[in-house]
Amino acid sequence: MNLWHDLSSGTKKSMNVVIEIPRGSKNKYEIDKETGLIRLDRAMRSSQDYPFDYGFVPRTLWDDGDALDVIVLTTYPLSPGILVNARPVAVVKMIDSGDSDDKIIAVPEHDPRWDRVKDLKDLNPYTVKEIKHFFETYKSIDGKVVEIKGVSGVKQAREAFDRSVALYKQQVVDRG
Repeated sequence: MNLWHDLSSGTKKSMNVVIEIPRGSKNKYEIDKETGLIRLDRAMRSSQDYPFDYGFVPRTLWDDGDALDVIVLTTYPLSPGILVNARPVAVVKMIDSGDSDDKIIAVPEHDPRWDRVKDLKDLNPYTVKEIKHFFETYKSIDGKVVEIKGVSGVKQAREAFDRSVALYKQQVVDRG
């Protein structure tokens, strides 16, 4: 099974997210585009851990050539390869190495601790600040710059989801 191509993306209100990196990890895992398996990309070169679970939405594509990235805020870390039904609540607009590399912020649908989080305004402001700081600094040890353009709410997150599904269809499915 190819985790990127063989699973449903879900809907803009309830996305399927495949976890690549668990919260607390110093390893960066990512989907291998050929096999569809999760592989070790590299160990983090900085002293930072991932402060959140991180994954992608199957059958999506973004401007950087990868599946749509998702930050999943969880109560407990999830293992790589786990499929999560997640509700998008915000989107981090960012530029990485000259490409748009937006990240959806989502919460698990089946954890009542996150039931009241529906939009950016419902998130702890410090959590949003921590997410932005992580991405602004996690590649700085390699001399790479990541620019955060802003954080927007659920409407823009759903629009990003729809755009990524359409881009996947146009660039992958229709080119077959």
